[in-house]
Amino acid sequence: MSSGKKTLKLIISQVEPYKKRFIITSILIIFLASLVWIRPALLRRAIDVEITNGDYYGLINVFAVIVFFLILESLLRYRATYLANWVAQSVSLDLRSKLFKHLVRFRLRFFDKTPVGKLVTRLVSDIDGIANVFSNGLLNAIGDILTLIVVLATMLIIDVKLTLIVILPIPVLLFASRIFQQHIKKAFSDVRNQVSKMNEFVQEHVTGMHIVQAFGREKVESAKFADINRLHRKANIDSIMAFSIFFPVVEMLSATSVALLLWLGIGGVVEGTLTLGVLLQFILYVFMIYRPIRQLADRFNVLQMGVVNADRVFELLHTDERISDKGTVKLDKVDGLIEFENVWFSYDDEENWVLKDLSLRIEPGSLVGFVGSTGAGKSTIINLLSRFYEFQKGSIKIDGIDIREVPLENLRKCIGVVQQEVFLMSDTLRANVKLHDEGVSDQEVWSAAEAVGAADFINKYDEKLDLHVRERGAMLSVGQRQLIAFMRAYVASPSILILDEATSSIDSESEKLIQEATRRISEGRTSLVVAHRLSTIKSADKIFVIENGCVVEGGTHHELVDLGGVYTDLTIARSSDNQ
Repeated sequence: MSSGKKTLKLIISQVEPYKKRFIITSILIIFLASLVWIRPALLRRAIDVEITNGDYYGLINVFAVIVFFLILESLLRYRATYLANWVAQSVSLDLRSKLFKHLVRFRLRFFDKTPVGKLVTRLVSDIDGIANVFSNGLLNAIGDILTLIVVLATMLIIDVKLTLIVILPIPVLLFASRIFQQHIKKAFSDVRNQVSKMNEFVQEHVTGMHIVQAFGREKVESAKFADINRLHRKANIDSIMAFSIFFPVVEMLSATSVALLLWLGIGGVVEGTLTLGVLLQFILYVFMIYRPIRQLADRFNVLQMGVVNADRVFELLHTDERISDKGTVKLDKVDGLIEFENVWFSYDDEENWVLKDLSLRIEPGSLVGFVGSTGAGKSTIINLLSRFYEFQKGSIKIDGIDIREVPLENLRKCIGVVQQEVFLMSDTLRANVKLHDEGVSDQEVWSAAEAVGAADFINKYDEKLDLHVRERGAMLSVGQRQLIAFMRAYVASPSILILDEATSSIDSESEKLIQEATRRISEGRTSLVVAHRLSTIKSADKIFVIENGCVVEGGTHHELVDLGGVYTDLTIARSSDNQ
């Protein structure tokens, strides 16, 4: 089976939950195709019998039947169109949900190397293309083919000679259709690739617009976008070119069939071997033959686009980037003992090790700081603890249990993370704290705000918890966004708290608020703090100094200062930076 047929089979399999409606739609379309011969036949009777015999009442009856069939076809076509689109949108809903549920379980390494715009294209426009297969592709194509069969069969029954004359141009049309098919497949693949590239570029540059403007890259990036835009236009023009050639060919061949029919048919009418009604009936049938053929090109367009889109969507669905989640040992009451034993980790498959044989122990309920130069591996340590990334060698344990033996959902419920870059959704402040967990009450949100020192700034807004923070929290300062992140962690009430460079980008006043929030939220739980400003961890129970993926020093602030090693150098260097 060819790749296209396999993909089409996969597309059709998506309709299984809606099989009943799909079958009803198919029956309606088949029934509509079976009716197409009736109206031209009735028109023939009106001309050859009723008008010829001067039967006025018989003519009225024939036209009444024609009107009846017009109304019946309209009602059936409405129902078939509605059902086809209902099935299409239901398939679209299912695929989007399935793809999103699949994506949210992927390891972060996948998102590190995959452009966001590419994933947006898969989730939105590519799935729309698959839905079009059901709303305007597959069943309509079947209906068009059945229409052709019914009309040709009717014509052959009436007059074989005239039928053969009419279909003389069709082999040429079939040959043209084959060439069109080959060209349009490549053209639509190019279009989808260019759409994906454009989405990637726009998403990345809109998100990073402050960098574009800060470095004066407006003209350069605009020129790059213009190049991408030109390629997008070229891909679309190539696909349009195929249609601009194919459709006139269909029209020309259709006109040729009508011309041949008139050339032979009028002579027959004059000689009395053919009636005028039969000639007009055949002319209508000619248009009924070529109209489905032309529409089949559009249907094929939809099917081809759907196959191209489906290839990309199913490729992503069949991509397995999920972190192994086969753990069965649940962490119920967590004391918070954390042990790293000979841990090795690399972002690129055992090349360029970020952590090298790292071992450390964090006692339950203690506040532990991690310091070191940029790229030393501090943030990597906490990312591994939450299993955002998988380490290659060694083990990480919580209360003596290897974290790989713990279900991911259970593990991450035990760990609260406040990151340096706080992500806020374009929603209310309440929603950004609750994260749509309806089990969290407004009272708990206010208690969190009081606990971390966020209540004062929230009360300054008339909307209070209903304040819409806009995308990425544009309404709030950096410090305020950090406090919202602390509120999230507070309402989650984790047994282990991780603070990743939570004060690296805020002013001194906000830093005091964050330090107080850190003190309050870390009480009674094991807390890991990755610190840029060493003042935030002076009171830590233990500080680990990380360099080149290894623990080079460990102890309290005073012990490390007395040691006069790497920590002392960092203290001096960062004191100089802050002056």
